Amino acid sequence: MSMTLGVPAALPAADALARAVADPSTAWSAGRPDGWRGWPQSLAGGAAGIALLHVERARTGHGDWDTAHRWLTETVRGQISGAVNANLYFGAPALAFVFHRAESATGRYGRILRRLDEATIRVTRAQLAQAHQRLARGERPPMEEFDLIRGLSGLGAYHLSRYGDAQVTEEVMAYLIRLTEPLPDMAGPPPWWMNVGTTGALHPDYPGGHGNFGLAHGIGAPLAVMARALLYGLNLPGLADAVERICAWTDRWRQGSGSGPWWPGLIDPDQATAGHVAPELRPRPSWCYGAAGTARAQQLAGLALCDPDRVHTAESAILAALRNPAQLGRLSEIGLCHGMAGLLHASWRMATETGSQAIAAELPNIADRLITALDRSGHDPELLDGTTGAALALHTIGTNHAPAPHWDTFLALA
Repeated sequence: MSMTLGVPAALPAADALARAVADPSTAWSAGRPDGWRGWPQSLAGGAAGIALLHVERARTGHGDWDTAHRWLTETVRGQISGAVNANLYFGAPALAFVFHRAESATGRYGRILRRLDEATIRVTRAQLAQAHQRLARGERPPMEEFDLIRGLSGLGAYHLSRYGDAQVTEEVMAYLIRLTEPLPDMAGPPPWWMNVGTTGALHPDYPGGHGNFGLAHGIGAPLAVMARALLYGLNLPGLADAVERICAWTDRWRQGSGSGPWWPGLIDPDQATAGHVAPELRPRPSWCYGAAGTARAQQLAGLALCDPDRVHTAESAILAALRNPAQLGRLSEIGLCHGMAGLLHASWRMATETGSQAIAAELPNIADRLITALDRSGHDPELLDGTTGAALALHTIGTNHAPAPHWDTFLALA
């Protein structure tokens, strides 16, 4: 729904940030990064993420395709990972995500996109095979099996965006449905409870594992992706039931009042036994674990289930974060994952989805806070935690437009 947003400084700020990363040879002052988030096929921290910014700007008429092409070329330098652990944020699936957005607007890149898609489907089916073997053994899931960043929720989000109701999309949704079904002979925590710590590995601080609500690594990702599938019109047996099972658990752990609800980022076995989460454990309102992600997932679920009360609760939660100076003060970072850009963009998505003037009225404040924070030096140019993600959030609110296929699908926000 179209809304008038009074953020005149947003688009100039986005333009300036984009100009600073226009040239791949100078985008990183300390040189191109290494590691899994690094150069070039990482969406989180490498060329793929910066390419996404320039593709989006070109698609909306605020950038040029020459710059976008230069960055797309950088993403495919070197060997592209199509190993079983490739994911939406790294390797062939990450590049397929970016090239799909470029191809949809230009008609170019079809040959490389087909090759990337073939690799992405192979990766998806290999991961699905492992997941179903785990389920058959009655074991609890590892974090990387179903999360957004490394797992099948992220791949499912891509396939839904790319193909709609194709067979591979239905295969992923069938797995996500199965993920929510009780494991045999296993009472107690829900079937998505993990026996690991928050890093995805065994940790002495989490001897009994944890239940994760977040959009990055927790059950928020399957909730959002399955809700999007329902809204798309995917009519798979059990899909709505799976969304309802997750909602029942998140409802059980919803905290706060009706005017200020919130969800934990995670719970451990002691909290599960006590049935209580201390108020001081309320997560900051970030995308990864806080209200920016969990409220959007709840809004999508409410829309998918035709549940206006759930939609209202979700919008109350994001408003409570946006209107609370103490909560805003906990977001000192600029990025999409941990910072102000994530809250700004998730709030824009929520306001746009239902035409919420109340949420829209709060957006100029968080946009101004982000622009002020960007004036400080020392920011990384990456997508997930740096200036590229901030530029995309500011560009979107500045244009009040984010065409399909949506750039923020990798955040499970659209």
